[in-house]
Amino acid sequence: MTAESTLLLLVRHGETPTTGQVLPGRAPGLHLSDRGRAQARQVAERLDGLPVDAVYSSPLERACETAEPTSLATGIAVTPDAGLLECDFGDWTGAALADLAGLPEWQTVQHNPSAFRFPNGEGFRGMQARMVGALEVLAAAHRGGVVVCFSHADPIKAAVAHALGTHLDLFQRIVISTASVSAISYVERKAPAVLTVNSTSDPLSGLRRP
Repeated sequence: MTAESTLLLLVRHGETPTTGQVLPGRAPGLHLSDRGRAQARQVAERLDGLPVDAVYSSPLERACETAEPTSLATGIAVTPDAGLLECDFGDWTGAALADLAGLPEWQTVQHNPSAFRFPNGEGFRGMQARMVGALEVLAAAHRGGVVVCFSHADPIKAAVAHALGTHLDLFQRIVISTASVSAISYVERKAPAVLTVNSTSDPLSGLRRP
């Protein structure tokens, strides 16, 4: 890593009681499970040794709760950022994934997401543009620093796909597990570089050499 690079760490929130079962979207009131809280503490531990400059989070409870141990460990307050929000699933918010998988539209979501917009909600193209734009703003605001961003699976997948130069229609091939960390390096006037994707166990200090 060079001195002028800005390191953004994209952290998916920890596990909740409905992870893998429903599409929670932006519905309020969903909190971390006991395992999710343990995952959040592990994220903070993995960040030890990294000179964190700022901590941002999606305003949703499950993301903010995942950010709390990192805030405590670094002494840096969490700043809510709406750009890091989950996709707005509209009428599909709260639906069981098993039920959605039986819909014809689900095949579009999986194989041609760039053409799909959730009923009365957000489209994948709009979600990607929002997330990428938010990350670019944060990278510019903390040039040369390390920024930790707590968000959600689909926005992180879309941001990683963009940084890789991968078409949005292929972004479902990227796996983003709960409490995983994906790292993107930004250097002015250069394309972003993806350093790691879906990292769940190793210390992260090696991403930034002294």
